[in-house]
Amino acid sequence: MLGSGAKAAKPSFVSYISPEEIHIKEPIEKEVNPHLLPGEQLLCEASTVYKYIQEDGSNRGTYGKLVCTNFKIAFLDEDSTSDDNEPQFKNKIIGENDITLQCVDQIYGVYDEKKKLLTGQLRKYPEKLIIYCKDLRVFNFCLRYTKEEEVKRIVSGIIHHSQTPKLLKRLFLFSYASAAPNNTDGRNQTVMFDTLEDWRDELERTKGDVQYKAVSTNEGYKVSEKLPLYFVVPICVSEESILKYEGRGIPIWCWSCHNGAALLKMSAFPKEQDDSTSQMQKAFLDGIYRTIRKPPYELLKTDDLSSSLPSLQEIQTAYTRFKQLFLIDNSTDFWATDVKWFSLLESTNWLEIIRRVLKKAIEVVECLERQHTNVLLIEESATDLCCVISSLVQVMMDSYSRTKSGFQSLIQKEWVIGGHGFLDRCNHLHRSDKEEAPVFLLLLNCVWQLVQQYPPAFEFTETYLTVLSDSLYVPIFSTFFFNSQHQKDTTMTGESLKTQSSPFRFLTVWDWSVQFDPKAQAFLNNPLYAEKPKPDKSQRKTARFKHQRQLSLPLTQTKSSPKRGFFREETDHLIKNILGKRIGKFINSSDEPPNSFREFYDSWHSKPVDYHGLLLPRIDGPEIKVWAQRYLRWIPEAQLHGGGTIATAAKILDLMEEVQNLQVKMDEEHSQAISGDIHAVPMLRNSARLSSLFPFALLQRQSVKPALPTSTWKDLEDEDDLVKRDDEFVDLSSDML
Repeated sequence: MLGSGAKAAKPSFVSYISPEEIHIKEPIEKEVNPHLLPGEQLLCEASTVYKYIQEDGSNRGTYGKLVCTNFKIAFLDEDSTSDDNEPQFKNKIIGENDITLQCVDQIYGVYDEKKKLLTGQLRKYPEKLIIYCKDLRVFNFCLRYTKEEEVKRIVSGIIHHSQTPKLLKRLFLFSYASAAPNNTDGRNQTVMFDTLEDWRDELERTKGDVQYKAVSTNEGYKVSEKLPLYFVVPICVSEESILKYEGRGIPIWCWSCHNGAALLKMSAFPKEQDDSTSQMQKAFLDGIYRTIRKPPYELLKTDDLSSSLPSLQEIQTAYTRFKQLFLIDNSTDFWATDVKWFSLLESTNWLEIIRRVLKKAIEVVECLERQHTNVLLIEESATDLCCVISSLVQVMMDSYSRTKSGFQSLIQKEWVIGGHGFLDRCNHLHRSDKEEAPVFLLLLNCVWQLVQQYPPAFEFTETYLTVLSDSLYVPIFSTFFFNSQHQKDTTMTGESLKTQSSPFRFLTVWDWSVQFDPKAQAFLNNPLYAEKPKPDKSQRKTARFKHQRQLSLPLTQTKSSPKRGFFREETDHLIKNILGKRIGKFINSSDEPPNSFREFYDSWHSKPVDYHGLLLPRIDGPEIKVWAQRYLRWIPEAQLHGGGTIATAAKILDLMEEVQNLQVKMDEEHSQAISGDIHAVPMLRNSARLSSLFPFALLQRQSVKPALPTSTWKDLEDEDDLVKRDDEFVDLSSDML
């Protein structure tokens, strides 16, 4: 206590937390049980578990029950049984507090305020559990108030069922497929490419049936278990050639350009061979190349992707570093890393890998479009980087691949049927970390760059891409849970392919009605999509000539902004940077492109964009951005309340709703109802109540400012309100046009 003559000290503590925010909900009294899917079984549970809403020192949270099933980890509180404030974009399979076992990345325990990675058998059980998810969510559970026996059961159960190696048939995929009713949506227009007719139709669509043929040589997998049952090869390739080396050394058709040039891929021969075998294989390849390369009319360029692109290990390392920037435990960590955001981001090398992959795809496009040259992509198995490049080339050159059904058909053709090892690359079975690599995520990141650069060219939205990336970890769909068509077929029918009946009825991820109702599916469709006009025969030749442009890289590089103080000069750009509007400084390329490529790239970007023609991404450093919706959607500090692109989307959807209401009135005159239509538009009356990362993060996820000195926040606030400032990089009015 101060003496009577002493001067009272000036208060130095400033609270940024209101009394309401530190209120802790009492433990729930009524029994809350998890909603179980067909085939789902409850394995263990713990009551009186405290889930932190946000780990920022305020201890805000709620009590509930933590359960583990053979499908998911779920936290159940009294809100779990309430239908009040139900989000507009609700997943029918995965709830807000649900984590599928395949989505668990790492689990940490907290012992006396120290974090420790949890694996295997535990001698001592933690007082707090932190679960990091592959979709970048972070869950913090306090176990101090839970019974000791329940803590042992739930922690051991979660670690065992989510982290230990397992057999393929132990996945929930099989439990669900054998128990769920077979009532899939028949409106799915995705081409599955599991029949010979599908391949012939694709050849006819791309006018590739003149030089290429669909073959059934691999029926019964007599050629190779890695190849699909049906695929396309050059007409001159014989069945004997296909059989000779189990499909290796055979150019497999991916797609044909309008000028007749084709994109092909090939599984390479092993590099370490004895001399006689190498000579035989070289002679075999020379004969194959001669069947494709027929100068001067048909030229062939080969590209070994294993030497021209980063290795899978480099891709995995870069992504591991990159995702750590977004797995934020608490508000303090977020602001601490934000001070050195640019250097941390650049050091991961993830954006540079995206740039290199897009650049490689543009090089292939130039060969096909400008040089009329066949391109043969070569890789050890032709099922990883070949899939990425071939898919990107088709998205850039074929407007059909930019529709939702076309893009889904592309993924089926190049990835699912093409034999990409989703099971190993996603490490769904936790067998080997060495095989894990985010190859499919790399493709989605590259496609997102195109979507955000040319929104009217795509029928789907970035929300569609985000949901598709989340679906990698939902084991009720077979799409992303097998390494090959052979593995799926043999698993479905038992060890023998001769068995006709199957006990499993696998779902495909392309049936979006399984995850979302019609109202939520509207967020997957782009309301600004510029639909392709009906072809005019009189202008067909002119339109085709526009495709054949001489295009190229910008000759003047964008200068990086000089380093400035974080709190004053860079404050006005903070929100823009964090949402990817100007992510990273220019990434200098050590491999300068050749002049022809520079001309091709530069010329294309100097002309108006044809949204149904060729699309080339801008690949200068500042143009390669962070996919904000996917990577920042769970971080409250990264949200703009009532701002961002959602403001534009809300206005568009309101306008569409008004048009629909007028349509209803017109239809009523003819006694026609349009309720229940899949294109129904959700109501977004008050965009100010939404955040910039809607529909995944809502305004209710409030962020508490860290306890920085008051003078620092005053400096920030002296600048204009960050949320209300005009964004020099984003012109909403121009986007609307």
